[in-house]
Amino acid sequence: MLAQRTNVKLLGLLVPLLTIKACNLTLATYLLSLACCSRFYVASSYCPNSFYYNRASAFLNALALLSGRVHLRCCLRSFQSTPNLASSIISGAKAMSGRYGIIERGSVYTSDYKLYITGPNGPLSAFHDIPLHADSSSKEFNMIVEIPRWTNAKMEISKEQRLNPIVQDVKKGALRFVDNVFPFHGYIWNYGALPQTWEDPGHMDERTGARGDNDPLDVCEIGSKVHPRGSVIRVKPLGLLGLIDEGETDWKILVIDAEDPLASQLNGLADIEAAMPGFLDATRRWFRVYKMPQGKPANEFAFNGEFRDRDFALGVIQETHKQWQAMMQGASGDAHGIARDNVSVVGSSSGIDQPAADAAVSAAPAAAPANDKPESRVPDSVGKWHFV
Repeated sequence: MLAQRTNVKLLGLLVPLLTIKACNLTLATYLLSLACCSRFYVASSYCPNSFYYNRASAFLNALALLSGRVHLRCCLRSFQSTPNLASSIISGAKAMSGRYGIIERGSVYTSDYKLYITGPNGPLSAFHDIPLHADSSSKEFNMIVEIPRWTNAKMEISKEQRLNPIVQDVKKGALRFVDNVFPFHGYIWNYGALPQTWEDPGHMDERTGARGDNDPLDVCEIGSKVHPRGSVIRVKPLGLLGLIDEGETDWKILVIDAEDPLASQLNGLADIEAAMPGFLDATRRWFRVYKMPQGKPANEFAFNGEFRDRDFALGVIQETHKQWQAMMQGASGDAHGIARDNVSVVGSSSGIDQPAADAAVSAAPAAAPANDKPESRVPDSVGKWHFV
């Protein structure tokens, strides 16, 4: 591993030096290219299963922009928010915060709706290509926001579809919307998933007495900002709640946006209780009762409903990351129906190139027209209060 990191660093230094003469760069352009390359560099040497853009490819991306080989509009966007370069290839791309963007296809609140995550080179797998670790030294992780706070539509990363877009869950032929159980309205956190994690349904967890639910780890982000669907944000874990959902282990990791004003003050469960009194109890009650309006019994919990601390949560994150690694390296029969197509995972037998990823998005339904009115498709029942 040390040798691998050393080679990457040397390559990142040599490529710019070798390229400066070949491209007839001025010293000013060279220095500016080095500065720009940091906007494209995704450090992942600490994550042995993932390969993202090293310093050499980052330099070449920046150089291409400065030398005019990429459309000027993309160049300007790169200085604003590190865009997805797929916007020059596939129409409908939207820049989000950070280095990721989104492409929405189909109409929201329909079964055709798909939201793809894009990186610097185009579409990628939300499940597999976004690195779990945002910052290994500070134990911060990437979270994909599937459901913004206060909303009801049950959106989730599709395990079965190529590139794992975010779609609306369907049950018994109907699109799912979570009920409002008094005093809650929709989801009370930004709800989403940790990429490159997987709760293995073949693994019996001795702590819960139940197998995994075949999903990425669920995350409840408790900060003050409502994040748009498809956002990729840096979060710090604070603890977890162990839900037993219809007989399956379903961990709920409590996190806070690393850029939230409260982030520096919250480092564990006691801090949450001090800064947000009653929020932990509300979270437990939400998960206990949210299915009851549909005639289902109250959910059960591991550990008698007691939360577990940050260290426990970090342990679960690493365990499920290892389970994801094994799934990605295993035979197709070990994937439990999960689409493993990806553009970057080393050791995966399901790797595809960027043109194939572009084609997967192009094959999806057309984007909704500008005059689309998705709110007209939300059932009236979604606004109803339920008392249990």
